Amino acid sequence: MPHSVPRRRLLPLLALGATAVLLPGLTALPASAAPRPDAGSRPPARFTHQTPDWQRCGSDTPARFRCATIKVPLDYRDPDGTTIDLAISRIRAGDADKRRGVLLSNPGGPGGPGLDLPLALSKDMPRSVTDRYDLIGFDPRGIGRSTPVNCGLTEAERQWPRPYLPFGENVRWAKTVADKCRGRAGDKLRHMTTRNTARDMDVLRAVLGEKKISYFGVSYGTALGAVYTQLFPRRVDRFVLDSAVDPKLMWRKMVQVWAPEAEPAFARWTRWTAGHSATYRLGKTPAEVASTFWRLVERADRDPIVVGTEKLTGTDIRAFLRREFFTVRSAAELVALLRDAAAGKPVPGFPSEPETPDNLVSALWTVMCGDAPSPRDPETYRRDSVRDAARYPLFGDFASNITPCAFWDRPVEPVTEVDNKVGTLILQNEWDSQTPLSTALGMHRALKGSRLVTVDEGEGHGVAYGMAAGPVNRCAQDTATVYLVTGRLPAKDVTCRAAPGTGRTQQASPAFG
Repeated sequence: MPHSVPRRRLLPLLALGATAVLLPGLTALPASAAPRPDAGSRPPARFTHQTPDWQRCGSDTPARFRCATIKVPLDYRDPDGTTIDLAISRIRAGDADKRRGVLLSNPGGPGGPGLDLPLALSKDMPRSVTDRYDLIGFDPRGIGRSTPVNCGLTEAERQWPRPYLPFGENVRWAKTVADKCRGRAGDKLRHMTTRNTARDMDVLRAVLGEKKISYFGVSYGTALGAVYTQLFPRRVDRFVLDSAVDPKLMWRKMVQVWAPEAEPAFARWTRWTAGHSATYRLGKTPAEVASTFWRLVERADRDPIVVGTEKLTGTDIRAFLRREFFTVRSAAELVALLRDAAAGKPVPGFPSEPETPDNLVSALWTVMCGDAPSPRDPETYRRDSVRDAARYPLFGDFASNITPCAFWDRPVEPVTEVDNKVGTLILQNEWDSQTPLSTALGMHRALKGSRLVTVDEGEGHGVAYGMAAGPVNRCAQDTATVYLVTGRLPAKDVTCRAAPGTGRTQQASPAFG
């Protein structure tokens, strides 16, 4: 069979989103510090009266795609203090007579720029939606053109997930990244948070002259949308959250959930691949398929397998494939490629990776570390990593390993506890490696007025409107379209169907996507 070339990940799509519970080594915030909704407050008047100077976004983009820059407070507790830029974009509704309002959007991350998202959505959303909404994009604070945070990290320091290194080396890496970010960004660093980005969205709402906003957020963007519903519940119109994080897991536990979720995905992959043994020749039973994979890992640890110009150890193989098993066909193709490479057969090499931008990684840590406190004692991470390596042989110790958040300044505000009855629609694939079904169920519990659309056997990260890794699931997307057009949520949760093996791996961006 012809080999498909593996697509290597820069950073795992996290669509990271959510909230952290207290972990060993954390100090609880006093009860009096519990965050209160900003529902009754209005954005500072000096910011709501801005008039955006809309200009064509670029000579190579359609004239209808317009961009502008507005100002927002760096620190909302001090609205008369320092301001920062918020880069925004707009494509007007296609039918002025049908226009309902504005649809803000976020593509994920944390760290993902969203300025160009309206252009993509205008092509992927049906006319029934684009006729009714101005599509609004923005680069979240600290990202892209919105007063970007750049820590001045070397290429090696920007690498995450980290390779399996002696623990002391990863401790030094984590401290170096935190120190560099603090030295470059100073006090600005502590205010680049999801909570403040949600406040920026409300300033943008007011600047656009809208009483409410609608929203389409993916991956980390679901966390941002959920925080907005908590702070400004009366300003929420129609919110679609695609591939959801669990707001109670921001952020360390959201990363840690990846390890246990990888094990059932691997078991499912062995069953599917055994059923396609004539194509991939990896084994006729799940046990044989699993044995083939682990023999490759053991062989590579003894004698690295050459793929193109790269020599892959068993650790490299596990690090590369631990997410791929959620998309069974892609994983089978990759393991078959490694089998042939191990046998000395010619196989295509990996494509060269573009260098990961400093802002992408810097913004990732700025949001994750600024949103929620993390353990300070490196021993906590070492102990948890040893435990995970034993419990989860596929994923290993990465999910619990130390990060720069261990050396970050404490968050300015406590974690936003999402717990409300605002009506929202959640879309979720059953087999999503970045935001597993279990985290979407957590979002569903936190948003008690929500309805959940689960794509049974759906693979990949992202479900609707061009965000899907595989073919669009019409059942799920049509449900979202009906909601955006009519405002009617399904009477109960919805289950859509997909065929296993139809998903494709996506090139990943920041942690959750």
